[in-house]
Amino acid sequence: FFPPAPARHEAIVKRVHSTLITAHIPSLPAPGLHASGTEALLREREPLATRLSVIKQKVDIAKVLKDLWQDFLQCYSSRTMLCWSVWWALSTCGYFQVINYAQGLWEMVLPSHSADIYNGAVEAASTLLGAVAVVVVGHIKTSWAMWGEVALALFSLLIAAAVYVMDTVRNIWVCYSSYVIFRIIYMMLITIATFQIATNLSVERYALVFGVNTFIALALQTLLTVIVVDASGLGLDIFTQFMIYASYFAAISLVFLVSGICSIVGAYRRQEQVQSRSPESQ
Repeated sequence: FFPPAPARHEAIVKRVHSTLITAHIPSLPAPGLHASGTEALLREREPLATRLSVIKQKVDIAKVLKDLWQDFLQCYSSRTMLCWSVWWALSTCGYFQVINYAQGLWEMVLPSHSADIYNGAVEAASTLLGAVAVVVVGHIKTSWAMWGEVALALFSLLIAAAVYVMDTVRNIWVCYSSYVIFRIIYMMLITIATFQIATNLSVERYALVFGVNTFIALALQTLLTVIVVDASGLGLDIFTQFMIYASYFAAISLVFLVSGICSIVGAYRRQEQVQSRSPESQ
């Protein structure tokens, strides 16, 4: 005896469906067993996958650090790049110190409670004039590769003089004027330095070089603040601090003056050697 066709078809579908479900669902562990079957297999495989992921991650990080170190050495192996980067880091450190504590100096020269002050107007004017100076210097055609270090030395000396005058001449208008000159020169030079660094780099290395330069500048600023300003260091008064900042820029000027003179002398000697060999080759 066979059931009717619709009933027989429904029974076959149920058996097939039951078979498929049973094939795809792993058997559950018997009561009282804590690790068997699928759970044990997953527990054995999971640490292996984790270890492989960690090893791969370490390999990738090591490769990235190696490539980063090689790019770093290649970037700073250029004397021109090293020169402009050193000035960039050193001068930015001094610049941050001066603009951070200029308001305190002005307050000591002319207390705000005893007279009208124009600190905000001076900040705005120095920024505007600095932007104008940057536009003007963009139209100056000169060989920065040869004369760049001497220019950095001379302008750093002007910065040192401006900070020195701001510190020693206890007149608020002289302080304002010196501060404006200080910011104009710095903004002009930092634009030139940034351009010279960028022209000697590929786009992929901009972040590396400017990141390293900024890190060095901030590390030096932190060290200078701890030594000169902080009470745990020397804890000097504001006028002595600015005298140290003026000396700092004067030291930068001296270093780059010596380096620039050596570069110019070396360039002229190489040029003379090339000219002396030219007649002999002819």
